[in-house]
Amino acid sequence: MEEVKVVYALIKNTDHHLLMVHNHEGHWSLPGGKVELDETLIEATIREVHEETGYLVEVGKLLAINESKLTSRNHHALFFTFEAQIISGVEEIALPDEITNIKWVPIDIANGRMPYYSEGIDKLYESHALYYDQGTI
Repeated sequence: MEEVKVVYALIKNTDHHLLMVHNHEGHWSLPGGKVELDETLIEATIREVHEETGYLVEVGKLLAINESKLTSRNHHALFFTFEAQIISGVEEIALPDEITNIKWVPIDIANGRMPYYSEGIDKLYESHALYYDQGTI
């Protein structure tokens, strides 16, 4: 199996709604995607959010790490979810072949769309993992 790293950004607005994207495969998710070669997790998160939503974000705490073996794709996937805040940009679908909709949704709806956070989105904010980019050595 090929190891694949995927990053997601958990972005909450002042109304406590989360930013979600609807992809061409018919699934809702947080903005994010595959980490490219020679890219850090933070760099990938910033790039993916911008590509999918038009927003530039500042990435904060690492909130969750999920793992899955996707046999249909022959992938061993590691999913990293970071807290992020919008610092600039205008909401737009820049990649219509990948993203079909962008929407701010209440947390209870987001929980239903993302069952892989079994304890719910709110629990992600209660603790976090330490993440350090130690640079290139």
